[in-house]
Amino acid sequence: MGQEIEKSEFNAADFERFQSRLAEEMDLLRKLFDGHAFESKHEVAGYELEAWLVDQSTQPAPINQAFISRLSNPLVVHELSRFNVELNSRPHKLSGRALSLMHADLSGLWQSCSETAETFDSRIVMMGTLPVLDDSQLTMANMSEVERYRALNEQVLKLRRGKPIKLDIRGRDHLQSSHQDVMLEAAATSFQIHLQVRPENAVRYFNASVLASAPLLAAAANSPILFGKDLWDESRIPLFEQAVNTDSDGVIGHTGHSRITFGHAWCKDSLLELFEENIALYPVLLPTVSDIDKKNLWHLRLHNGTIWRWNRPLIGVDNSTYHLRIEQRVIPAGPTIVDMIANAAFYFGLTTALANEQTAPELLINFDQVKDDFYLVAEQGLQANIHWPGEGQIKVKDLLLERLIPAARMGLSALGISQDDLDTYLDIFQARVESGQNGAVWQRSYIRHHGCSMQEMTEAYIRNQQSLKPVHEWLI
Repeated sequence: MGQEIEKSEFNAADFERFQSRLAEEMDLLRKLFDGHAFESKHEVAGYELEAWLVDQSTQPAPINQAFISRLSNPLVVHELSRFNVELNSRPHKLSGRALSLMHADLSGLWQSCSETAETFDSRIVMMGTLPVLDDSQLTMANMSEVERYRALNEQVLKLRRGKPIKLDIRGRDHLQSSHQDVMLEAAATSFQIHLQVRPENAVRYFNASVLASAPLLAAAANSPILFGKDLWDESRIPLFEQAVNTDSDGVIGHTGHSRITFGHAWCKDSLLELFEENIALYPVLLPTVSDIDKKNLWHLRLHNGTIWRWNRPLIGVDNSTYHLRIEQRVIPAGPTIVDMIANAAFYFGLTTALANEQTAPELLINFDQVKDDFYLVAEQGLQANIHWPGEGQIKVKDLLLERLIPAARMGLSALGISQDDLDTYLDIFQARVESGQNGAVWQRSYIRHHGCSMQEMTEAYIRNQQSLKPVHEWLI
């Protein structure tokens, strides 16, 4: 969940105070890393799911304030727009029946959300991009009443010196748009997976998470349509990277490094490198100062939250206990809960397997090649050819079936995941890859087969989602 702030306008003194607090907390963080002070008992799993609120004609319903008030569950919070909400999980020790427990928790929370949405004659939907969404609906009038978002908007525009945020995506169609605010970000929703790791393994796990991103995204793609245009298999990727872009020629603090990024290099010795990079490459965006004890690392964590790496390192603080988490951000929301838990199962298993290989796989492949392949997969999905250590160039679908899904099975087994959970969720993931039908493929196939409108396709998508069947079983 995002850290809330108290105001949205700042002056030079605010930035100076924030920088001072940030420097103090960075010194403390260095000592924590040097002193091996992070909790290291076991791996822990969690997630965040962003969802749409839509009316009975599938149009965005800007009701999240009233919805959240009526639901009254601290695990459900505001997102950027009034027609989005975020569902959060409780942590689960990653062993035994952790996956089915996560499934049950999310199903129960989703049911409560669905019942609450019905009281507003609305529905809640998990879908990476909403095909019926119109560009004109992304206005400041539809921004949630949260100071953090107002402040984000103000500071991004100040850094850009008033230059509009431009969206330009060339896919099967070509989409161009221009906004004087950050509301384009609200057009993308995701299923963000959290993995708490042991500090002695953190570098290997982080690099493994980065390496796993492209094949994971290929299987999970669910965002082909934006503003009625057919773009990439996972159009969220270019959309989000352009929607909060503070870095271009002529912009204050131009560094040549976007705040939404796949990264620049493999992590070498410590995740501290990434927090050092935060200071070196990214100007402070939200300089709100808190009186909270520096041991909480409040300012450091707030600054880290304004840098949206597709794989983001997180520092958790709980009763003066610190832990390290990896936030895997590449996966879209949907198509169903069981599909998302299957995605998480594959991610946990593959990341664990890669992180424990005798020779670190990141030593066998160039980072820039992995980065290029990630964007190729976002565009082409399961049809992309990517590079993999020990395989050379291979179709990502074949790579998943021949090597990566078996590796994920080994990884889940090493974590102590029950055989029932392992089989249930990886079998669903494998069946999706074998069929070639993820959410993106289904959406395009349905439109092509029926020659229907975006609204008709979205209605059919919602019906299938409510059936609880995994997407590879959806009929066209």
